Amino acid sequence: MKYFVTGATGFIGSLLVKKLADEDNEVVMLSRAMTSTDSQYGKNVSVVRGDIFNMEVLKRGMEGADAVFHLAALVKPTSRDNTLFYKTNVTGTANIVDACEAQGVKRLVVTSTAGTIGYSEDGLPLDETAPYRSDYDTEYERTKALTEQMVLNRKDGSTDIMVVNPSRVFGPGKLTVSNSLSKIIKMYCNGIWRIIPGDGSSKGNYTFVDDVVMGHILAARNGTDGERYILGGENISYDTFFEVVARCSGKNRRLFRIKSENLKRIARIINTAGSLAGRPPLISDNWIDKYLKDWVLSNDKAINQLGYSVTPFEEVIDRTVSWLRKVRKHE
Repeated sequence: MKYFVTGATGFIGSLLVKKLADEDNEVVMLSRAMTSTDSQYGKNVSVVRGDIFNMEVLKRGMEGADAVFHLAALVKPTSRDNTLFYKTNVTGTANIVDACEAQGVKRLVVTSTAGTIGYSEDGLPLDETAPYRSDYDTEYERTKALTEQMVLNRKDGSTDIMVVNPSRVFGPGKLTVSNSLSKIIKMYCNGIWRIIPGDGSSKGNYTFVDDVVMGHILAARNGTDGERYILGGENISYDTFFEVVARCSGKNRRLFRIKSENLKRIARIINTAGSLAGRPPLISDNWIDKYLKDWVLSNDKAINQLGYSVTPFEEVIDRTVSWLRKVRKHE
């Protein structure tokens, strides 16, 4: 099989490329900078230089592809220019769809976020039937919701499109903004991270990156046109999260519970310092509010329809801690 992958140099994308190549598939990566991949992925992988705004590059990369995985996105809490979220996440995805149709690609998997599903006001798990919200905490979530509605509500088209919604993804791999949880685990192990957000009871859905990579592949194989699939893991509170990290790392750090208003004060100080150095805001008040809500999700649809499976949370933490130890030895 032949696949074309955007966002191929990111946390999830790079592991997806490796998994596809290891299964002896031909993979074409879209990259703005890379020129050679032999040393990292092997000879099954080639690179097309360019971005999601260049239709000729997209068409060339998709030539002969059986399926496309679209992971490229602007993933940030904030930006100095909020129009970039719409341009990248909505317009960029529209370009991918048009290129797929032009090249006769049969299957397209669009990576979104579980943030479009919403949060659990009653503490009960939400699934893919949850309606889109009228307001979102971030431009990233808002434009991802618009993207989903655009691709899932098409009236016609020769390409089957499936949307996957990963939750809070972490595990061994690139320590990018998309793998911020592994960064937090690393800081905890090193004695730097000392915070529990709020009172520690807020729940989120945490998922292993290897499960998410396999979920993408299963969506391409078994997904239904016009459907979205939550690729999640277990629903865990902050208290439980750090209890498991402490147990797996053998590091019992003293943590401090920080109320919402104090977190926002800290964020404003950090943002002010960054602004003086010419950096964009690191985090917004809305982003803090988001992570103090309950985000309880159901994986049932992906499990039943795709064959998706979930690695137990404690096993994921243990594997991540072990990997971080190995990385530290080589730093």
